[in-house]
Order: sequence, then C-alpha cells, then structure tokens
Amino acid sequence: MQIVLMTLEFTLPGCRSLKEKRQRMGGIHERYGRNPAVAVCESGAREQANASEWSFIVTGTSAQDVEALCSDITERIERTVEARVMNVLRQRL
Repeated sequence: MQIVLMTLEFTLPGCRSLKEKRQRMGGIHERYGRNPAVAVCESGAREQANASEWSFIVTGTSAQDVEALCSDITERIERTVEARVMNVLRQRL
C-alpha cells in the first residue's frame, strides 16, 4: 500500500470575503472525497479570504497509481477552481 500526503496552497486574487472564498473553493471536498482512495480537507488559512490550503491523503496499490491520481487531482483543480495554485507539496507516508 502506497500513501501520499499532498498539500495544495492557493491564493485567491480579489477575494474579499469568506463567503466568496467558499463559493470559489466550493466543491473540492465533494468532488474528490467521493473517491475511496482519497481523503480531503481544508487544512490551513481557513480564516483568510485571499488564501486557502487543502490536504489530500491519496492511497493506492502502487507508487505509479498514487502519482497518477495526485497529478490528476492537481490538473483538474487548476482547470476548475477559481484560484491560483501557489505550491504543491507531496510527502510519502
């Protein structure tokens, strides 16, 4: 079993309120938390309107499967979320 902790740090240019932040970032938990190989939560910058941090625990039977799933998550978020990905950290557990 392979396990990776992936943390994505975002900036939300022009975001002025936590309500607007929730609208922009909304759906991450629902979209990715449905996959049984992924656990996801907002892990930082919860009270900042212009920043956000999300952590994903990604599991799989091989390192290739886990890396492919991490890459897919990152690419899909970059295309669908109204925020700029500033940093992606991956740590094998």
